[in-house]
Amino acid sequence: MFPFNINLFDLERIILTVPAVLMAITLHEFAHGYSAYLMGDPTAKERGRLSLNPLAHLDPFGFILLLVAGFGWAKPVPINAYYFKKRRLGIFIVSIAGVVTNFILATLLTIALGLQATYYPNGMISDMITYGIWINLVLGVFNLFPIPPLDGSKIILSILPNNLAYYFHKIEKYSYVILIALIFFGAINKVLFPVTQFLLSLLVRFILVPFF
Repeated sequence: MFPFNINLFDLERIILTVPAVLMAITLHEFAHGYSAYLMGDPTAKERGRLSLNPLAHLDPFGFILLLVAGFGWAKPVPINAYYFKKRRLGIFIVSIAGVVTNFILATLLTIALGLQATYYPNGMISDMITYGIWINLVLGVFNLFPIPPLDGSKIILSILPNNLAYYFHKIEKYSYVILIALIFFGAINKVLFPVTQFLLSLLVRFILVPFF
């Protein structure tokens, strides 16, 4: 699940953004499934989710809503934590894998932008890569929020003592209402976009600027 700003009436921006969205979603979900598989859980593999085919991970309604409203989601990868020999460690690794993947992608795309701008300058390609960097950063930061069903909530649960985890589970049934309310009233954006902008500035300063 992730939000980002997109103008429905800017067709060019939508066309340039879709490849970045598909890449970010696909690799994020694949990372969850593959890390779970490495930890001993075959569920994602058995259900055909260890795939780099975007169609395996897209939720049609969530994807359409993303293009229309700037907010959407993918199909969550099924995970069975009972397969993990070390349950808490497995949950932590699987939960953080998608976020780490998005941050790695943003870094690699920043390098690609520097190389592209240096050796093959092209405005449209630069825009596509730039959208890819931004979307991966937004997706990574957004999923770190400790609100179910986001990855951050599972990361928190993997390290909380059992007595505190119990109370955390109790609010989970209200999680979608809480999350949507926070997004609707702009509370999420007050943290999400400043943090994303800060990370982007680090990538620009330490990776992109040296190319010029």
